[in-house]
Amino acid sequence: MEDFLHSIQNLNYTIGAVALPLLAALINYCLPVKSKAAGWVSTIAILLSCILSAKVFAGVWNNHPVHAQHIWFTIGKTEVFAGILLNNLSVLMLLLVSVIALPVHIYSTAYMKHDVRYSRYFTYLSFFCFSMLALVVVDSMVLFYACWELVGFSSYLLIGFWFTRNKAVQANKKAFIMNRIGDIGLLTAIIILFAQYHTFDITELFGDKGLITQSVVKDGLWIAPTGQIPALWQYIACGGVFLAVAAKSAQFPLHTWLPDAMEGPTSVSALIHAATMVAAGVFLLGRVYPMFTETELTVLAVIGCLTAFMAATIALTQNDLKRILAYSTISQLGFMILAMGVGAYASSLFHLATHAFFKCLLFLIAGIVIHEMQHIKEDNNLNIDPQDISNMGGLRKKLPLTFIAVIIGSLALVGLPLTSGYLSKDGILIQAFEWSGHHNAWFKTVPLLALFTSWLTAFYVARLVVKVFFGEFRLLKSNPDIKLHITDGDWQYKLPLILLAACSLFPLFSLHPFSYEHAWLFNGLKSTLAMESESIYHTVVPVAVNIISLFVLYAAYIIYVKPNRFSFPQTGFFYRLSYNQWYIDTLYKRVIVKPLVRFGSTCFWVDRRVIDGFLHLVTRISGYTAKFASWSDQHIVDGFLHFLASIVQSIGNFARKFQSGKVQYYLFSMLVIVLALFILKILI
Repeated sequence: MEDFLHSIQNLNYTIGAVALPLLAALINYCLPVKSKAAGWVSTIAILLSCILSAKVFAGVWNNHPVHAQHIWFTIGKTEVFAGILLNNLSVLMLLLVSVIALPVHIYSTAYMKHDVRYSRYFTYLSFFCFSMLALVVVDSMVLFYACWELVGFSSYLLIGFWFTRNKAVQANKKAFIMNRIGDIGLLTAIIILFAQYHTFDITELFGDKGLITQSVVKDGLWIAPTGQIPALWQYIACGGVFLAVAAKSAQFPLHTWLPDAMEGPTSVSALIHAATMVAAGVFLLGRVYPMFTETELTVLAVIGCLTAFMAATIALTQNDLKRILAYSTISQLGFMILAMGVGAYASSLFHLATHAFFKCLLFLIAGIVIHEMQHIKEDNNLNIDPQDISNMGGLRKKLPLTFIAVIIGSLALVGLPLTSGYLSKDGILIQAFEWSGHHNAWFKTVPLLALFTSWLTAFYVARLVVKVFFGEFRLLKSNPDIKLHITDGDWQYKLPLILLAACSLFPLFSLHPFSYEHAWLFNGLKSTLAMESESIYHTVVPVAVNIISLFVLYAAYIIYVKPNRFSFPQTGFFYRLSYNQWYIDTLYKRVIVKPLVRFGSTCFWVDRRVIDGFLHLVTRISGYTAKFASWSDQHIVDGFLHFLASIVQSIGNFARKFQSGKVQYYLFSMLVIVLALFILKILI
């Protein structure tokens, strides 16, 4: 009975945590568009959600899962249930989303205070949080898909929030369309799973005693209770899930929307990149992980590794502050997908959690820097891009707290000791090397490329920090009298940085700063992963990563602080390849977008000129025919009838004259007729 009451309490807390942001969105929607109350309505709602999520986490983590459901609707004999599923993965994401959203809300109250659509922003933000919180706790693939779509829709609203800017409009359309490609894949996978297993229930499908978990994999194929599933359907289902993951978590080849999504407010970028939208793809993999066979996991590992490397190389040469962080997010998501592919399930989700804190921190820092650069631009009437790091430098003197926070966040992103990033990223690299040991030599390429990507990460992170915060302010060279009235900002800016910076250090996840195996989060998810054996990689990989990363950091400092001693080449094929983002976006525009636009224009021309022209011709002919028919009816048919009527009328009038009622007229008429007949007889 006590366990039952405890479960009911956790379910109620969960419903409250999910419903509060939705309630805030509804309230804000009813407020005036400039109402400042909207910010605090949303912030208080997400604070309460955070508290309730913490209670649920404390009650469910490493305890028995809580699952409650009711019949939603029935189609024939098929009953579709709706409910809540709380296990370690669910409550981790529930807490993570609400904890990350809280500092973003506090930050937004200051960052967006001058926006003319202030309440509308918080309406969208709260709706976004509701969608993501609901996504992580639902127990049905149908509800999961519905929440998946709500996350995509709300992100569309936020990315295009400044819809008066053409770039923002193009960015949110691009994000929306690319995510629809993934949605088609997910819907296809759900339909195939239902057709084979006759249920939408996530626990029944993927739980510890689920149908797919119990399925025997023979020759790389699922064995369902009804028999062996054809290879084609299995590949389509797994391919559909991968499409959904690639679109939502910006993996190759559907990654190009995420850098453009930076056109939204920076606070939105922080939330999307940290623990919500882009993390949904990795969360989906965690939910349906048992459906992937070894071959399909290997494909995931290769694609994740390629995405991580590609994004890191692109980040090396970008000058837009937010775009660098966007490609960093793509690269780190690649590490998470790689981890899933090599069987490092727990490490993948561990890195998702740690990455959420330091990436949110870095984006909020970017927002402060851009905000202050905008002030410099306006105060000095300069024609500059406030997001271009080439215009910055030496800001550590003006923004001391921001500088300390960026150092902590950057070290965590690089994965140096005493940070949370060290624990999670090294776990992925170590397990990737252990995985490659069970395959042929070619598979060594995957962990080696991931290792090299870690060093590239160190370089582009150091380049960003050095060019923004070290050296002298570059605009002073061309404008010696420039005014630099900039600060770290109000407490709404400072408090989120302090909270996130503290969470980016190792104590939050493990008291042992050098061993990911001692992290409570890793051990809480480890039951789904086979036990790793100790190997030399546990020593060699961390040493190699960190020693060379330190050299890379120092090299970047020398290159960008003292360019006279050594300069980074900004010419050549590899530089252009990186600067132009591997030409993938260009390729898509030329091979897909332009042909589709031309095809659409052709269809439009055919529709306007041919189809509409034919219809207009038919309309004109019909009009002329109708006019002729009307004239004919009026002048010929009606004229003939009128002629007959006049003849009948004349005859009638003539005959009426003989009906006078006078007998002498009748006798006279009879006499005339007799005489006429007599004459005719004589003549004939």
